[in-house]
Amino acid sequence: MKLYYSPGACSLGIHVVLEELGKPYELALVALKDGSQHKPDFLAVNPKSKVPSLDRGDGRVLTEFPVIAWWLAKSNPEAALMPTEFEGETRCLELLDYICGTIHPQGFTRQFRAANFTPREEDQPKVVEQGKALAAKYFDTLEKHWTGGTYALASGYSVADAALFFVEYWAVRRSGMTLPPRLEAHLRAMLARPAVQRALTQEGLAL
Repeated sequence: MKLYYSPGACSLGIHVVLEELGKPYELALVALKDGSQHKPDFLAVNPKSKVPSLDRGDGRVLTEFPVIAWWLAKSNPEAALMPTEFEGETRCLELLDYICGTIHPQGFTRQFRAANFTPREEDQPKVVEQGKALAAKYFDTLEKHWTGGTYALASGYSVADAALFFVEYWAVRRSGMTLPPRLEAHLRAMLARPAVQRALTQEGLAL
């Protein structure tokens, strides 16, 4: 397998999942800051111009974080990264979608790429503040409806935790936000996992 990633991007979550699996894989750097996602070599891999992208090793590529995470979990059941019962799997997918479809774009893309949300440069600080406020709101929602213990789901550690980790990491390390207590404890638990530490080290990120 080969993971197309950019250091510190949302692909970090898939990187963590691959490390949890413990199976051989390669990393292929896509430097988003340099616009590499728009260059022909990468467009041939993923015409959507985004990471993560996963070459499964069979000549086919998967795109979109929730689908990649689901496929890795389901194709490696021995790793127990997806609940085995139907309701648990449903809740895992629900959380993946909320993180990747709401918290990421509305809470953090607004902060990191404010120009995408306004044609007026003078309005960009307002967009950033709006992103922080939305991220805080979404985190509070997760806090109030937390169903797990140390990890997000009652069934235990899953790919949803790897997804939650990347937005928590952004909040604390990039945005200077304070997480609610359960999410702060979750972030600490994630940072203590060897797989997370290996992924961060490989991407040149702070532990």
